[in-house]
Amino acid sequence: MTVLPYKDKDGSKKDQIAEMFNSISGKYDFLNHFLSLGIDILWRRRAIKLLKKHQPKFILDIATGTADFAIEALSLNPEKIIGVDISEGMLAVGREKLTRKGLNDKIELLSGDSEGLPFEDNIFDAVIVSFGVRNFEHLEKGLCDMFRVLKPGGQMVILEFSKPQLFPFKQLYQFYFNWILPQIGKMVSKDNAAYTYLPNSVQAFPDGAAFLKILEKIGFHDNQCRPQTLGISSIYTGTK
Repeated sequence: MTVLPYKDKDGSKKDQIAEMFNSISGKYDFLNHFLSLGIDILWRRRAIKLLKKHQPKFILDIATGTADFAIEALSLNPEKIIGVDISEGMLAVGREKLTRKGLNDKIELLSGDSEGLPFEDNIFDAVIVSFGVRNFEHLEKGLCDMFRVLKPGGQMVILEFSKPQLFPFKQLYQFYFNWILPQIGKMVSKDNAAYTYLPNSVQAFPDGAAFLKILEKIGFHDNQCRPQTLGISSIYTGTK
């Protein structure tokens, strides 16, 4: 089932995702940290730490948004990080952030489509994605392109929302995620659809064991899923 941000509008999921993130780009970082109580920062840190032993020097951050995950990846001391995103609004915020922090020599942000990455085969030591794969219009096609640009033996790290299963946390979280979060998101971002799309897209995403099966089908091996904070999110790792 394809979940769209704007059900009353025409256009592909890809076009609507770009429009949605352009709309909320100015408030995205604030809402991310506020609505998650800052836990998203910890999740990103944990995900990046899983790459430390591999010491990747050339890293691709897909659906980079405002570049938070790319900036976190600097802790690995890479030579270069490239971030790609389809939202020019998010990239603009990210570029301002990099300039402010003096990081333009280490991180480059490019407009790019996850399903048709503008890179040669087998060139990145690691490919990372934070809260982006569920927004792919064609999930397997996007994952295939990630696989293509990774070097043999290269590492994949994906951080994505998942669905808690533990009672009664599952029920409490669903109430917050489906009712409270969309109202706060709408009030702050002024976009009526963006934070309703969020829980809907998480519900539709094949998380946990189902996603591991997809990664195996694509060709990744040694795949693992590490649930975070009682299953609110999960970190997936694999090797080409």
